[in-house]
Amino acid sequence: MAAATCIFFQIMIEPLLAYDRRFFRIINDGWSNAFFDWLMPWLRNAVMWYPLYLFLVLLVLINFRKTGWLWVLFTAGTIILCNFVSADILKENVVRLRPCNEPAYQDWIHVLVGYRPQSYSFVSSHASNHFGMAMFFYLTLRSRFRYWPALFFLWAFSISLAQVYVGVHYPLDVTCGALIGILIGYLAGRSFNRTYGLG
Repeated sequence: MAAATCIFFQIMIEPLLAYDRRFFRIINDGWSNAFFDWLMPWLRNAVMWYPLYLFLVLLVLINFRKTGWLWVLFTAGTIILCNFVSADILKENVVRLRPCNEPAYQDWIHVLVGYRPQSYSFVSSHASNHFGMAMFFYLTLRSRFRYWPALFFLWAFSISLAQVYVGVHYPLDVTCGALIGILIGYLAGRSFNRTYGLG
């Protein structure tokens, strides 16, 4: 029974993985150009976004002193949970080789980071963490800042796309990571709004 289930799963999943590999080559190789080669490594670099994180923390703490620190703690908790689920649970159990370490791709792949990560590929923690933050920010800030918090989804998407472009993740890795992050961010945002809110 277990063997039959495994064979059935492989038959169902292989076409999806074939499309995933095809889309990876389109993004990583087909879209290759000098501007993206410069931009994408910066987009995925956490250091680049430190000013944004500092700005958000100061914005919330200055304007919402009563519950601002709780918002910061919920944000940190969202990131920790997203990273735990993506890196410690899924990556360590799915055990998918990153495209940058795939021997079959070495003739054409563009690896635009200074190292080749040795952790597994599925799912992308970058995508999980940033979409988790995007959803949490959107739910908790939209009542005060109207439509502007929706831009965080574009921010998370650009970082996730960069992960594929630089050669360290497949499209399916970032898609599933994004879905996990959105779910965790939604639960965290709803919990914060229901219990505290920015007052």
